[in-house]
Amino acid sequence: MRYRVVWFKRDLRLHDHAPLAAAAQDGPVLCLYVVEPGLWVQPDASARQWGFVRESLQDLDRELRARGGRLMVCVGEVVEVLARLHARAAFVAVHAHEETGNGWTYARDRAVAAWCRAHGVAWREWPQFGVVRGLRERDGWQRRRDAFMAEPPVPLPPRIHAVGGSDDLAVLPAACDLGLSDGDAPRRQRGGRREGLLVLGDFLRQRSRHYRGGISSPLTATSACSRLSPYLAQGCLGLREVEQATQAQLAILPPDVTSQRLGLQGFQSRLAWHCHFIQKLESEPELEWRNLHRGYDGLREDGWSAERFEALVQGRTGWPLVDACVAMLRETGWLNFRMRAMLVSVAAYPLWLHWREVGLWLARQFVDYEPGIHWSQLQMQSGTTGINTTRVYNPVKQARDQDPQGHFVRRWLPAMRRVPDAWLFEPWRMPEETQARCGVRVGDDIPRPVVDLDVALREAKARMHALRARPEVQAGEADVVRRHASRAGRREQPARRRSAAERAQQELF
Repeated sequence: MRYRVVWFKRDLRLHDHAPLAAAAQDGPVLCLYVVEPGLWVQPDASARQWGFVRESLQDLDRELRARGGRLMVCVGEVVEVLARLHARAAFVAVHAHEETGNGWTYARDRAVAAWCRAHGVAWREWPQFGVVRGLRERDGWQRRRDAFMAEPPVPLPPRIHAVGGSDDLAVLPAACDLGLSDGDAPRRQRGGRREGLLVLGDFLRQRSRHYRGGISSPLTATSACSRLSPYLAQGCLGLREVEQATQAQLAILPPDVTSQRLGLQGFQSRLAWHCHFIQKLESEPELEWRNLHRGYDGLREDGWSAERFEALVQGRTGWPLVDACVAMLRETGWLNFRMRAMLVSVAAYPLWLHWREVGLWLARQFVDYEPGIHWSQLQMQSGTTGINTTRVYNPVKQARDQDPQGHFVRRWLPAMRRVPDAWLFEPWRMPEETQARCGVRVGDDIPRPVVDLDVALREAKARMHALRARPEVQAGEADVVRRHASRAGRREQPARRRSAAERAQQELF
């Protein structure tokens, strides 16, 4: 029997699934997901991510069974699994979506392609969203991305002639079986397409009215943000599907519904940035571990402090908003964008930590870890792209702006509930008698700041600006722009040299 393998990776859905649609038209299909031990021992993988994937696989199998198919789940490295299946009953093709993942998945996909060539098996890949494989520079990219996203979704036959499959997906490995000992996030979002569609519908019809103006503060972002990121990261929902659903919702809104219209339009723009950032990793996989602008090599590599890193990871930096964000992230696996940016900025500037180890820790925390967005943002917020404005988030100022009454901080840091309002933003300055009266000891119940914030920020910015002023660093900016900068606007052109007053105004958010 001539059959085809559809290899599911980060595309755990049936809707708008070009590989499955193409394979199903040509005859019997084996729908395959491989639990790869080599993938799950990578330093950016975690139990919370696997928990989400596990639930999504169970939901995918239910979808397949409704169409006459079923999902086969195998544990092992992909090439070995394909070899075993081929020896048992030879297949003629492997169909899959392109994946822009970490360095391990890039090497894995190349190994699969080589195995297929060696065994006379057709290897076919399809783009999943607006990322262009083989792109050398950004001219014309936006037009190609928009054209792909405007195409109608790929239809799927009502019935799938399936071969193979698993009788019971409840036997999927537990996190500990994969060597994931870091523990799940007890309050994370649940995986699966059904859950994703509920979140999408709720956002488009209701919560989007709070999107504009509500996504920056951790107090409101939990409901104002779309919360679709984990479903997009694992492909439970397709990006084209979400973008077209957003356009459809905009089309039926009454003209007087201004807040919701503005919210959905703002959300649309961020969907476009999704592809923009992933394209960077697709075009330059090395940015996962190497500075995008090589002129920044050596900036932080020799300044690593295990003590400062451990204070960050344990949520004991002494800056309440930072520590509250770490506590929330530990429990939920999610933070809004501004708080993520603040964490990276605090790590990069006052703590002066290299972005790579910080990025691996954060990747494990995020249920919605998307390598292309993640590593691009780590470098952008750390100032090593060479084409972005230096972003230095002052955690005390952020707390005053985004959590002025301390509701968020007090929710996630119980000891802060006893701190008087007057000392909410800088509790380490509380007089001894105040500490005794409220029953909170600085250095015991709450930590002292790991560094002097004002001094550390001043020194960090001086180092960064001195490096950026070097002629050889400035000379390298044009090449980064050619390869990676957006052509849609002026947001990613070489940063012009600004006065000290301008820098103070624009770099402290």
